[in-house]
Amino acid sequence: MSESRRNAGEPREVELKLACAGPDLTVLAAHPRLPGAADVEPDQLISVYFDTANRDLQAAGLTLRVRAKGGRHIQTVKAGAGDIGLFDRAEWETEIAGEDPDPAAWAGTAAEAVLREADAPVERLFSTVVMRREIPVTQGESRIFVTLDEGRVESPSGEAPLCEIELELQEGDPADLFQLAQALAETVPLRLSVYSKSAIGFALIDGGGRSIVKSEAIDLPEDASAGTVFRTVARACLRHMRLNETVFLEDGQPPEALHQIRVALRRLRSALSLFAPMLAGDPRAVSFADEIKRVTEPFGEGRNLDVFLGHTLPDLVKERPDEAGLDGLRERAEAERERAYAVVLSTLQSPQWRSLIIDFAGWVETGAWTTQPAAAEDGRDFAVRVLDKARERLRKRGRGLKHLDPHTRHRARIAAKKLRYGAEFFAGLYHKKKARRRQEKFGDALSDLQDHLGALNDLETARAMTERLSGPPMPGSDDPSAQQLLKAAADARSDLLDLKPFWR
Repeated sequence: MSESRRNAGEPREVELKLACAGPDLTVLAAHPRLPGAADVEPDQLISVYFDTANRDLQAAGLTLRVRAKGGRHIQTVKAGAGDIGLFDRAEWETEIAGEDPDPAAWAGTAAEAVLREADAPVERLFSTVVMRREIPVTQGESRIFVTLDEGRVESPSGEAPLCEIELELQEGDPADLFQLAQALAETVPLRLSVYSKSAIGFALIDGGGRSIVKSEAIDLPEDASAGTVFRTVARACLRHMRLNETVFLEDGQPPEALHQIRVALRRLRSALSLFAPMLAGDPRAVSFADEIKRVTEPFGEGRNLDVFLGHTLPDLVKERPDEAGLDGLRERAEAERERAYAVVLSTLQSPQWRSLIIDFAGWVETGAWTTQPAAAEDGRDFAVRVLDKARERLRKRGRGLKHLDPHTRHRARIAAKKLRYGAEFFAGLYHKKKARRRQEKFGDALSDLQDHLGALNDLETARAMTERLSGPPMPGSDDPSAQQLLKAAADARSDLLDLKPFWR
């Protein structure tokens, strides 16, 4: 880390983490952008991670470790362990006398106040054993330290393999980290890292591994700028997508993982749409939105077939046990789903997809939009305009909801979904109790509306899919159950629009 960054307030670490497999490191060692890497003798690093019994440091987003290397012991406190890909975080390093943490060395760091309040000793939780090769690289005008790590995480409850690449910025422009990553990714299948070493260790001691995850609340300071909100939201969407992408690719392609990938990408595209006024001066915003939509269009077909086979068809069998042709319908739907999943898998495994995600992550961190005046606008002022517009769009598109045709009703559903995502994105800017109560009521009403509109959409999708697969006729919008859902949706919309917006 350069002295200039160490002396500018708290010490910082700026690095890009990339996930890979063991054989990839061998290939990378011969990469022309890493001259001499194959001749570098790896060093063994043993790092022990500590926390209180209640994991107070982890709860505060901090890690404490002591690393042994060549007879020396380095104690490190890091902040921001939950980020994805690019880590720009505070880091405090001190050489200490032995293998146990030294309280004097965490004095003046972010850990000091946490451990003082906890008033509890730290204890060993897990360790990592890594063989590391380090290669200095020049990219553009930047100096970058490339680290190739292979090893394992060890805990009392088991161990897990480790394999990752770290590109640490010593001096220069963070955009060069992504340029170098793209150059390396042309040779081996690199992806944005989503599991830090500490995250793997904590998962081990908790007895869990990879799991399907849903979107999480967006943590924001009240004074966040519009640009800070967008970057935080985009990072959260990327993390949501990557966590579930890993499960889909490595754990047998579970349908719920595909569903959560789609949710993450829909949220990401909604963010690009909602923040369009701020991003207007950067043409890459539109091109990213279009490309993500184009590439992931087949994902919707797979998800629709999952719903059809998992819910619609079983319900149809119960309702019509003597209906001829349902077994054939199931077989055709299963064949269609197999083809759809093959497309999804091919997309996620393609170098074009991996490159798109790395490129997008780089743009989120260093794109032209970050230097535009609009990005510095107060986040709450921006939220008012965006959410007012989204609410008005829903009001207009949902007018006369009970009598809308399926296509127009679908547009109202999209408007409701975008308003919900926007409300979730900006919710963290409003910390007062009154605003929180309004948020809860608003969220419940919006969820109620979405549930009804979603059920109607499922009926229409099932009808169209059954027709396409030459199945028996399905009920349309004039069916009593559909009419009941339409009335409930119209009532939910009215209830929602009667509520005072929490952002005002």
